[in-house]
Amino acid sequence: MNVFLKRQKAKGKRQKIYKLSLFSILFSLCSYSQEQPKDSVKSIEEVLISGVRAKDKNPITFTNVSKAQIAPRNLGQDIPVLLNYLPSVVTTTDAGAGIGYTYMRVRGSDGSRINVTLNGVPFNDSESQGTFFVNLPDFASSLESIQLQRGVGTSTSGAGAFGASLNLQTKAAQQNSYAEIANSIGSFGTKKHTLAFGTGLHNNFEMNARISKIKSDGFIDRASSDLFGYYFDANYITKNTIIKAIAFGGKEKTYQAWNGLEDEDKLKNDRTYNSAGQYTDEFGNIKFYDDETDNYWQNHFQLHWNEKITSKWQSNLALHYTIGKGYFEQYREDENFSDYVLPEFNGITSTDLVRKRWLDNAFYGTTFSLNYKNTTTDIIIGGAANKYEGKHFGEVVWTQYYVPNSNKYYDNFGNKNDVNFYSKASQQIGKFNVFADLQYRMVFYEANSIKFNDVNDTFRFFNPKAGITYTLNTASSIYGYFGIANKEPRRDDYESGSVKPERLQDYELGYKFKNKKTNLNINAFYMRYKNQLVATGALNDVGSPVFENSGKSMRAGIEIEAALQLASKFVLQPNITLSTNKNKDFYFERDGVLTNLGNTNIAYSPNMVIGNAITYSPIKMLQISLLTKYVGEQYMGNIDAEKSILPDYTTSDLNINYEWKINKGIKSIVFSGLINNIFDRTYESNGYFYTYNDNWSGPGISTIEGVGFYPQAGINFLIGMNLKF
Repeated sequence: MNVFLKRQKAKGKRQKIYKLSLFSILFSLCSYSQEQPKDSVKSIEEVLISGVRAKDKNPITFTNVSKAQIAPRNLGQDIPVLLNYLPSVVTTTDAGAGIGYTYMRVRGSDGSRINVTLNGVPFNDSESQGTFFVNLPDFASSLESIQLQRGVGTSTSGAGAFGASLNLQTKAAQQNSYAEIANSIGSFGTKKHTLAFGTGLHNNFEMNARISKIKSDGFIDRASSDLFGYYFDANYITKNTIIKAIAFGGKEKTYQAWNGLEDEDKLKNDRTYNSAGQYTDEFGNIKFYDDETDNYWQNHFQLHWNEKITSKWQSNLALHYTIGKGYFEQYREDENFSDYVLPEFNGITSTDLVRKRWLDNAFYGTTFSLNYKNTTTDIIIGGAANKYEGKHFGEVVWTQYYVPNSNKYYDNFGNKNDVNFYSKASQQIGKFNVFADLQYRMVFYEANSIKFNDVNDTFRFFNPKAGITYTLNTASSIYGYFGIANKEPRRDDYESGSVKPERLQDYELGYKFKNKKTNLNINAFYMRYKNQLVATGALNDVGSPVFENSGKSMRAGIEIEAALQLASKFVLQPNITLSTNKNKDFYFERDGVLTNLGNTNIAYSPNMVIGNAITYSPIKMLQISLLTKYVGEQYMGNIDAEKSILPDYTTSDLNINYEWKINKGIKSIVFSGLINNIFDRTYESNGYFYTYNDNWSGPGISTIEGVGFYPQAGINFLIGMNLKF
């Protein structure tokens, strides 16, 4: 956009002249602000997240990430990829380049076991308990800060935290007006365009808005993404009252890439091959269906009201509503008419067809808390009441013999009520800080499916947590923690027959040291599970992992995280996790015989994960960072089969960020560059492993093993320019 801005000074007043354009109109709307006390602005961030976030004095293992740390690499890749270098974190992506469907594991636990909240409101899908950041494109551009708690952590709303809790805080109220135009391009046809602005505080009101568009072809063939995201908030702030209304969401269309590669030759010589949508026409030619896509939109609405009752008492109430709808479309070969409740065609019983599988859902409810705080005591009493209503249905839109007029071959539902109450207390007694956290959670789940009978289950969980922190001196402290978490089965678990709730006992022991140049955290953990749902390595017919109850299992390890100011221009941020992750007395049916395999490794749980970032700032406006990640060898199943090994890998990214200060209409221009996998390593960050019994190869039963892998991109780049007004 063409923007002309000229400033003149006359009689002590400023006069601004704008060349008329779409952007200048937008900017003029937010150009005037009235200064407000900084404390009143800062308090809005604290109250939205106080119920779910851990504080420095709490005996919780966590890492905080600020918007300033996110910004240099925020060029279109999704939130899990931006968090890749945190301790115990492993990330992967279907399309191979960090855009589209991306996933993260923490301490070996997948996204359905990581509790995610947005301003304290649950984000995990109630039934699958998964987190789908593809539905919130460019959401990182509207974040103020992130906290990742490892282990059980503090009480939160939504699905139980069995590996970690991830709390995202959206953009804080801004005192001054601003506007930004950010654009980036990169490998695989990647493009990101973002327009954002804020009015600044004026007569107690303030607004922020953003719209984003991201497109990418993906590293994998046809693994394209077409994403649209938006964010808007309006704030009313007085000395004692803060009201924040937020709306955000997105729409995505991604070509499916969940099949991975099973062909060893293609894995070596044709790593971008994607079998999704593949079919054979009547002449024997291999073709690909153009619309083998996932299509979904989701809108979130939140209303937060904080009231400062007295200098020591404060309340927070939030109402939320999320609505989403979408489908994925598939070409299927040689399907039986009867499986889709369709009539046969002239005695023909099977057909090629195109099907759509729909999800239409709504999630709404409230979270609330009351906080008492003085110099030595911090007490929070709160809870949440949430309801999920989901509709699952499928339809056939085409067959090779006729087009059905209207066909719903299944029409199911899943409804879930989730209520919890908690109380948290932190008491300073001399050099000791004592922490206690008690939560009672009730889950009421009703559902039906073509794969399981009607469900009407009620779960009642008591989740106590306690710990103590001892301050050794002004720079260091030690802490101990014990917490219990319980978790209900997911919808897919009912389909696989694994319907026992899980229970986790988490023990943490840590040491913290912090001064002007060094920040060091050392933490040992022992996590003991009962009926843990571990990934078998196999995928279901829509590409989702299959889980099964493993009886008794455990994870134990040590995490070391540091930030070191080596010199005035260098910062080193290493972290390492060493762990052991075991199923105890694991049973498996091999060659038709049920066998106790003893203690086996838990799937997708590497024993070593290392991250490191070294940042060099030769001048204030220039930052150069080299980020490295090592993920050790891991099994993709639970039977320690050699074939199921996912090899270790190391990747490094180079990030360059330069801000050119102008202060003449345009405040600054930020140039960013990111070279991913700079050493061009060939690696796979994820895969699957399955077994089946072959009764036809000869006498007896033979167990057959199969594997697939998800190749990731070699060296690739993203470059961006952000104009700040």
